[in-house]
Amino acid sequence: MKIYTKTGDAGTTGLYGGGRVSKDDGRICAYGSVDELNAFLGILRSSNTDDEIMQELLQIQHELFCAGAELATPSPEQHQVSWDASGPIERLESKIDHWQEGLPTLRNFILPGGTVASAHCHAARTICRRCEREVVHFGRLAPEVNVAHIIIYLNRLSDLLFVLARRLNHVSGIPDVCWTGSGK
Repeated sequence: MKIYTKTGDAGTTGLYGGGRVSKDDGRICAYGSVDELNAFLGILRSSNTDDEIMQELLQIQHELFCAGAELATPSPEQHQVSWDASGPIERLESKIDHWQEGLPTLRNFILPGGTVASAHCHAARTICRRCEREVVHFGRLAPEVNVAHIIIYLNRLSDLLFVLARRLNHVSGIPDVCWTGSGK
C-alpha cells in the first residue's frame, strides 16, 4: 500500500466514517492540534526517565488518540469511537494532586525552563492550551457535536503538564524561576 493517495492534493481530507472537508475545517484544526500534542508528548517521553511519568504520558497519548478519533468522526457513536473521558479526568486530577505534593507554594508566575524534560512539559502545556482553544472553536462551529468532555480533559491535562514541569525541576534540584515583571 502506498502512503500517498493524492486524494488531499486539492486541499480536502477524508473523515473517519466518510465524507470530505477542507483541510482548514474547524474539525480538522481541532484533531490536528490534538495530534500535534500527542507527537510532542512523544518528545517529552524521550527526554524523561522516570517510569511513573513515562507510563502516565503513554496513557495520555492513548487517550489523546481516542479524543482525536472522536473529533475526526462525524458520527462517533455509529462508528464506535465515542470516548468516555470521566475516568481519565479523575486520574489526571489524582496525578496533579500527587505530583504537587512537596512542591514549594507558588506565589508568582514562573518562566518555562529548567531541565530539558521540564521545558518540554511547558511546551506541551502551551500546545495543549491551543488544542483546547481549537476544540472550543470547533464546538461553537458545530454545536451538535459534544466536545465538552474533551475540553475538560484538555484543561486538566494542561494543569498536569504545568505541575509535572515544576515537579521535574524540583526533583532535579532546580528552583522555579519567577517572573519579575521587569523584562530584565
